Amino acid sequence: MSEAYIIDAVRTPRGIGKQGKGALAAMHPQHLAATCLKAIKERNHLDTSTVDDVIWSVSTQDGMQAGDLGRMAALDAGYDITSSGTTLDRFCGGGITSVALAAAQVMSGMEDCVVAGGTEMMSLTAQMSKEKMQAGLRPPMMGSYNERLMRTHPQSHQGVCGDAIATMEGFTREELDEVGYRSQQRAAQAIEEGRFDKSVVPVVDDNGDTVLDREEYPRPQTTKEGLAQLEPAFAKIANVPLDKNGTTFAGLVNAKYPDLEIQHFHHAGNSSGVVDGAAAVLVTSKEYAQKHGLKPRARIVATANMGDDPTLMLNAPVPAAKKVLEKAGLTKDDIDLYEINEAFAVVAAKFVRDLELDWDKVNVNGGSIALGHPIGATGSILIGTMVDELERQDKRYGLVTMCAAGGMAPAIVIERVDDFVD
Repeated sequence: MSEAYIIDAVRTPRGIGKQGKGALAAMHPQHLAATCLKAIKERNHLDTSTVDDVIWSVSTQDGMQAGDLGRMAALDAGYDITSSGTTLDRFCGGGITSVALAAAQVMSGMEDCVVAGGTEMMSLTAQMSKEKMQAGLRPPMMGSYNERLMRTHPQSHQGVCGDAIATMEGFTREELDEVGYRSQQRAAQAIEEGRFDKSVVPVVDDNGDTVLDREEYPRPQTTKEGLAQLEPAFAKIANVPLDKNGTTFAGLVNAKYPDLEIQHFHHAGNSSGVVDGAAAVLVTSKEYAQKHGLKPRARIVATANMGDDPTLMLNAPVPAAKKVLEKAGLTKDDIDLYEINEAFAVVAAKFVRDLELDWDKVNVNGGSIALGHPIGATGSILIGTMVDELERQDKRYGLVTMCAAGGMAPAIVIERVDDFVD
């Protein structure tokens, strides 16, 4: 079986995901994706007629984010018309899955050069049809099929799920606020030291004017005292009736866990930020890279997917990490750096606690609490961040994973390399 190598990884800065407030909110999602694809092409002098496929992740495929963004963005980026493209959805996990599928195609020998990545403009998704955006998940628009699914696997609001897990696992508000504070402090240091500079490419408009060239979401002025004063974000919506039957988000959790009295700990300061962004990762075979004079930065060692309880929704990263480690033939102590997406503070806190990890190895440049979580793009962003950080620290192995709606988690292990493996 062939090896799959990461040649390069780029991303846009993340803009605040609110219309009228974020620098990227007036852009088309295709433009963000094309920005990354164009950068991959230009930085690597890529002959795009040799690109076998563009595999793209978009979670909310509606409105301007519909219509196979992978293909359309490739054309917009000036790729040869022979470069095909497809678009997938694994909710929050799609950005890892796009890279995993690219690796699988290369490792199987079916393709030699694939660009993977993802885009999400959360400034748009808030305006989109709730029925399309939440198909199969939420009760207000339940038809016969959704009713049947929700009886079998009640699925609530992710924030309410985060609070439910924190309650069940015994985490305190102070512990979760510490995760949020740490994320902001580490992100501020990473930005100040230019740790993201290798991968971040500016977004420019059609006139060539810079729209955004820096992270827009972080709040480096965050203090623990300030976090402690924030009101829980999901307490009010947890018990609001969602349909004529009086179904509530809390009730959906309690349908499976009837004795659980959910305590509400998550708020804007310890939950992932709403942002716009895109990222791309160039994956090739050894033969392709050598033929075109490309040097590898990392090798994709193993990938895995895991499902867990869809009612709690956020608990699959730990079993996913264990599964991918087994596939890689490694132990948790072999991994030098971890990236666990900070969808909510409890996800990262539980990941570190359950795997008995040291925070010095986890999310060392902050995470989505500080930097934001552009749903379909985040996994690809984290993979690029991991490649950069392994190089910066001269480390070998990195593991990236994240929770996804429906109770899922993809995971990937990469190895920093300076040359091809024989």
